[in-house]
Amino acid sequence: MSDLPTSIEIHEEGPREGFQIEPGPIPTADKIRLIEALAETGLRHIQVCSFVSARVVPSWADAEDVVAQFRQRPGITYSALWFNDKGLERALAFRDKLTLSGAISLTASEAFTRKNLHRSHAENLEAMRKQTRLHVEKGVPVKAIGVMAAFGCNFQGDIAPAQVVRTIAEGLEIAAECGVEIGRLSLADSMGWATPPRIERVVGEVRSAWPDKQISLHLHDTRGMAVANAMAGLRLGVRRFDSTVGGLGGCPFAGQKGAAGNICTEELVMLCEEMGVQTGVDLERLLEVGRMAEEIVGHPLPSELLHGGALDAFRRAAA
Repeated sequence: MSDLPTSIEIHEEGPREGFQIEPGPIPTADKIRLIEALAETGLRHIQVCSFVSARVVPSWADAEDVVAQFRQRPGITYSALWFNDKGLERALAFRDKLTLSGAISLTASEAFTRKNLHRSHAENLEAMRKQTRLHVEKGVPVKAIGVMAAFGCNFQGDIAPAQVVRTIAEGLEIAAECGVEIGRLSLADSMGWATPPRIERVVGEVRSAWPDKQISLHLHDTRGMAVANAMAGLRLGVRRFDSTVGGLGGCPFAGQKGAAGNICTEELVMLCEEMGVQTGVDLERLLEVGRMAEEIVGHPLPSELLHGGALDAFRRAAA
């Protein structure tokens, strides 16, 4: 465990990713309530919404209202997601509240690119080229390359690490053409194919190719492997993880209705605490927010820790 980091960055995506997949409408006030409660837990980055088509993702038709109305807490970075020019223009209206940062978003699976974005891989490369140029034109920094389906795909099967490396290389070509410097490579387990050996192989090959780039992990718990995969990432020295409180969310285009969503923030925090890795998060307060999230969506969330409770609470009781 010589590469174990002393601390990690957690990027909380529960509000954005969580509500997009819920079947019923979530009131704007409840979305804001969750965002503001998460800001009281010690989390330092919260992704608050998606600026996407209300026809495709109706649950984010109120994105502007959410961003306009939530109360900012000093020291916290609030971000949003968008996928096209129109989404970017909507986000630009909130530069006073949101930290806008673009990414070159690619997919290691052509089949998932077609399913998720209705484009071929070549068409998506061209779309990312145009979007990156627009980000530069609008003064929005582009610092990352994201690779979806980096560990496997429900529609294409296993994804070789070499394919992930090729996909990143294509993204870096776009970055060079547009004059932007990429500092981070985000590897997403979009459909829950990752296992610890896969994490080791993919992260290992990506790191060998670009040892100067930060690697972050976006893990899903579709098959119950998210915490084990986070452990593998920590042992490899990964210092940045995306997660969602309670395990909110999931990919609505993965073709797997009812599957668990992202790695639960509270389970990631407890794993780190038990390993001596600092997160800056108050776990017991975060559990309270997770229970609030369950109340808001009106059904149990995947997090086992929400129901089992934090170990430190039991340690105090036993003492």
